[in-house]
Amino acid sequence: MMMTVYLSHGLESGPGALKMQALKGIAEQLDDCEPVVMDYRGMDEPAERLKHLTATLLARGDDPARCVLAGSSLGGWLSAAASTQTPVLGCFLLAPALGLPEYPETSPMIQAQHTHIIHGWRDDVVPPGPVIERARLQRLSLRMIDDDHRLHSSLDTILDDFTRFLAQCADARPPV
Repeated sequence: MMMTVYLSHGLESGPGALKMQALKGIAEQLDDCEPVVMDYRGMDEPAERLKHLTATLLARGDDPARCVLAGSSLGGWLSAAASTQTPVLGCFLLAPALGLPEYPETSPMIQAQHTHIIHGWRDDVVPPGPVIERARLQRLSLRMIDDDHRLHSSLDTILDDFTRFLAQCADARPPV
């Protein structure tokens, strides 16, 4: 059965961003996997973007038990926040914007069967502390790496982890 991977870019990024396109390429290599690259350009408020993501999920009619939400920075926060409303198969979060006071919910309770977070020790946009704390509270898979917020020096690691993560999610999908 088809698995849908929703890819959410960051605040100042777009659907054509390096990480989003690289993750899309990994998802496209898998049988029965459809990547959906979200476009939030022109939507500045996190709540507006969250509404757009949840509306897209609903409009497409994908079974949440077969959906993976993946995102970077604000896109990571969106993926986590969307999972609180509708539990999903997986959340793959890159430098998720947790602990930022300007967001509607600073540390959403992630509701996913599988979660993996990658965060940089040198992130000066989203401090590692709140991300580490969310992972600790929920006992989530967390990889801390020697990189900054953009994580561009760690793209190979990210893609390797994403490949393994999608395989894990594919194996865990409910039967048709």
